[in-house]
Formats: sequence, C-alpha cells, structure tokens
Amino acid sequence: MRRYAGCVKPRILLVEDESSIAEPLTEHLAREGFDAVHAATIAEAERVIDKTPPDVIVMDVMLPDGDGRELARKIRLTSDVPIVMLTARGEEIDRVLGLELGADDYVVKPFSARELVARIRAIQRRGTATPRRGPITIGPLTLDPAARTLEREGVPIELAAKEFDLLHHLMANAGTVLRREEIMDEVWDPHWFGPTKTLDVHISWLRKKIEDDPSAPRFITTVRGVGFRFVAPDDVA
Repeated sequence: MRRYAGCVKPRILLVEDESSIAEPLTEHLAREGFDAVHAATIAEAERVIDKTPPDVIVMDVMLPDGDGRELARKIRLTSDVPIVMLTARGEEIDRVLGLELGADDYVVKPFSARELVARIRAIQRRGTATPRRGPITIGPLTLDPAARTLEREGVPIELAAKEFDLLHHLMANAGTVLRREEIMDEVWDPHWFGPTKTLDVHISWLRKKIEDDPSAPRFITTVRGVGFRFVAPDDVA
C-alpha cells in the first residue's frame, strides 16, 4: 500500500482491455481513495503483480492474450489477494467456475462504478478468506498453504481447489467452532445464493480423504445447529 496525505491508499490493479471501461473506472477508483493501476493484458498484469503486489485485483474474464480465470488460478497458487472478476456473461456456470478458480467476487457487465467500489470495500472489510502462512501440522496431517499440498504422515493427499480452501480455513482455525454462514462467506462467496448443502458435500468429501472412519470423524466434527470444528492440535492423541 502507498501512504497518501497521512493515510494508506489501497492499491487496486485493474486488468481490462476496453479503454472505454478502464479509463473512467481508473479515475473513479482514484477519486474513491484507491491507488489505481491499469493493465490491458495478462502479461502486463503479471509484470505489475511481480513488481508491486496489489491489495485487490479487478480483472476482466476475456482478455487479448488469454482468459482472466486462468490468471486467477495462477495467482491463487501463491497469493490470497482478493480478486473481483468482470464479465459480460451472466450465466451461473460462468460465475461458479470463476469462484471455484479462486475469485472472491463476480460482477457482470454492465455495472456501475459505485457498485464495484462497494464490492471492493466489502471484501476489504471481511479480509481475505484465511491468512496465508506456513505449513499447518495437526496430528498426522500437514497442510502447506503456499504449495497447496496436503500430506498424511508424508503421503500426499489429492484435494480439489475448493476442498483445499475449506480444509485450510478449518485447520487455520483449529479448535474453534465455525458457523456454517461464516464458512460459506469465507470459503465460497458472501453473495452466494445457492444451497448451503454444498458445504456438507465438501465436508463429506474431506472426511473420506482424511478420516480413518468417515462415519465417526475425529478431525472434522459437526456441531449441530451451528457448524463445524477441526480438532485442536492439543486434542490429537
């Protein structure tokens, strides 16, 4: 972040190739107190990110040199920087795919600059999904957020992207009961309108991969009427 007039200006990277959108939006973001940087291509965006990592990335899906969702996936391998995707396509499948690849929010064109700023500030208020940190070891399980790997006693366990994000959030808050709504907001999307059954499905998949007996889990327990709890490190025999 940059300091400006005694305060910190969040750096926003706008990746958008349409100048009719990028120019007025960059100006509006600056008026709203952001340090707005514009990139018209994926290659240019990668150079900006490598040089000065932004605090939030606002990125179009369709770019001259590739798909913005692939860049989002690549960014997620090493960073939890909030990502807002812009797209002209409003179909639910496109929105869900973007979220699965690591986007924090999805805005369909046409949109108002005021709406986008509100979405950015909402993301900033809740922070990133789970602070990225070093490997987390609880009992036989070791999860490495940077490498996005999970091992049980040195043996790799394959996880889908959302399974990993969910397990990371649970293990990073081990010993704490997490409410269903809070998990959905942090791991999926605060604007999620689908059934929360998807959380139960992902919990079931994780249990099948990490528990000795998924029907009697010792790592991920259900707190009825509230949510889920990952066993605290001191509670693992």
